[in-house]
Amino acid sequence: MFPALLNVVLPVVLVAGVGALLARRFTLNQDTLGKVSLNGLTPALALSSLLGTSVSAQAGLHLAAAYFVLALSGVLLAFLAAHRAASVTRRAVMASVAIGNNGNFGLPIALFALGQPGLDQAVVIFLCSVVLTFTLGPLLYGSAGGARAGLKAVLRLPVVWCIAAALLVRLLHLPVPLGLRRGVDLLGQAALPMVLLSLGVQLGQAGRIALTRPVLTAVGLRVLAMPALALGLGLLLGLRGLNLQGLVLASAMPTAVNAFLLAREYQADAETVASAVALSTFASLLTAALVVAALPVIGRLG
Repeated sequence: MFPALLNVVLPVVLVAGVGALLARRFTLNQDTLGKVSLNGLTPALALSSLLGTSVSAQAGLHLAAAYFVLALSGVLLAFLAAHRAASVTRRAVMASVAIGNNGNFGLPIALFALGQPGLDQAVVIFLCSVVLTFTLGPLLYGSAGGARAGLKAVLRLPVVWCIAAALLVRLLHLPVPLGLRRGVDLLGQAALPMVLLSLGVQLGQAGRIALTRPVLTAVGLRVLAMPALALGLGLLLGLRGLNLQGLVLASAMPTAVNAFLLAREYQADAETVASAVALSTFASLLTAALVVAALPVIGRLG
């Protein structure tokens, strides 16, 4: 486990730590950083990765289906674990378990753990998580618009149109001008450092963590139960090798900050979700290292 901590988790901690220090030293606008990452750099990363990915359409669809089954299974597990809590808190726990940080935490971890092929897998999962977050999230929090409003939010994201453009280029075998490809690649390369700095800023500006029973339940399910569930479901659904490794690694990521942003937007139990985000992020430094250390064994299963 120590090599995993040193070689995979430590780089993530260092970059995020710089963001946290900057947040303590200066007044930084999280919304601005988020807009740059979500609307500028992440779409370029998705476009660059999909244009050069080695993941076949069949393997990508298989992985995406497994991810959605895993997320819905997590919702059910959280519902059973928090069934005695008040409805608004129970929904917060369910969202905290289902919506993982497969962006500014999952992407760099996958790159360091599994190399470029692992990053390709992580990009597929990240794109699925974007759709899941803005459709399942509003449904769980009880927004008036429900899934329809969530779907409209997804369609407004530049990353969705970059995915469509990349798929069209690959399908039609269209040539991409070298200068354009290099510019997109440069923006994509800036995405991972920026999202890690953004994560650090969010943690640096976070308030006190509330160690309530719902928070501990959500965090325990997110960082401990979900990797085990991902392994079982992945094998059951026929995933093997790198696909199985990618799914299990993605499941070990903490609760996404977007889960908190949506909770605040829809006036849900934002305090529970905020504490789950912070605590699961710290806890996943250890649990993600354990999963990374187990990846060679996972890759040989089946």
